Amino acid sequence: MPESRPKNLLHVSVLTADLARSLQFYHNLLGLDIITERPDLGYPGAWLRLDNGEIHLLQLDNPDPRHGRPDHGGRDRHFALSVSNFPALKAKLNDHSVRYTESKSGRLALFVRDPDGNAVELIGE
Repeated sequence: MPESRPKNLLHVSVLTADLARSLQFYHNLLGLDIITERPDLGYPGAWLRLDNGEIHLLQLDNPDPRHGRPDHGGRDRHFALSVSNFPALKAKLNDHSVRYTESKSGRLALFVRDPDGNAVELIGE
């Protein structure tokens, strides 16, 4: 009998209050491509392509608090993305004054928050 456990993470949905502002972060700053085939779901959103998955931005009300979250994103809900040129991305974050914290484990990784306060871990390959 074939295994019945999940095998891959296909997408992560991220709530945003302002789609254009989120696209500035995920598309313009991080460089993720926009998938043009997103169906009309009755609310604004965008799907972004990764090598092996997607990030879905959903412009909907967010029930999570923006304030009172841990300063270090590694101690909060987050998702992780691998980065092929980690030094270049770190320099780009610095050039755009994007605040981040470095991994507490000593790995080549850092944590940023998107414009809505969602934590994103960026890990060097």
